[in-house]
Amino acid sequence: MSHDDGEPNRHSLARINSLPMAHPTLLAVSHGTSDADGARSIAAMVAQVAERLPEVAVRTAFVDVQAPDVTEAVPATAGPVVIVPLLLSNGFHVGHDLHGIAKTRHDVVVTDPLGPDPRLAEVLARRLPAGDSPVILAVAGSRDPRSVVDAEGMAAMLRAHINRPVDLAYLAARSPLLDAAVVQRPDATVATYLLARGFFFDLAQRHASGRTISLPLLDGGPTPEPLVDLVIDRYIEGASKLMERICATA
Repeated sequence: MSHDDGEPNRHSLARINSLPMAHPTLLAVSHGTSDADGARSIAAMVAQVAERLPEVAVRTAFVDVQAPDVTEAVPATAGPVVIVPLLLSNGFHVGHDLHGIAKTRHDVVVTDPLGPDPRLAEVLARRLPAGDSPVILAVAGSRDPRSVVDAEGMAAMLRAHINRPVDLAYLAARSPLLDAAVVQRPDATVATYLLARGFFFDLAQRHASGRTISLPLLDGGPTPEPLVDLVIDRYIEGASKLMERICATA
């Protein structure tokens, strides 16, 4: 998949401008973190999305740790809102928290989370060291069964992208846990399927027991263009869905 190295996605912008209503606010909702580097990386990605969408109000909110909380941000936002979860899979926060909030207003929609998506596989592959060693994809983990489907889908996408064995391991809630998986795969490199630094990346480093471990998708450097494209595309999908809903009830 090709990207324009920072140039606006003209196709996406044209789709936004063709919507027969005011541009909905893009509310980018992440988990929240107390890690300063992780918080800066996510804020930088959202800022880049805003730069690419100059006619759209782009705001941030969180489900935990940081402020504003999404439960306060949505009521405080006038007009239609597209909530884009900056989360990598379906789970409790998407299915319960965000969709629960969206049900309180007819002009609010929640998009799919960022993953699984081939563009995430592209960025994950960039983070891996060169070689042909097997890979353990370390996922945060959730008790929500939908998260398992998403994790397996992401592992399959990465496997197809790098043409190397890819096994799944979890950092919490499910098995195999990463600390057990690295024992079973002593020759494997650990790919962290995490958006940014924070609690789960620290946990992954401890569980990897000195094994080579890749940085998160947002590694503290320039925001990868595929991630910006992905957030914009989720917004476009949500804005189109919202337009259909509003037109159907008009």
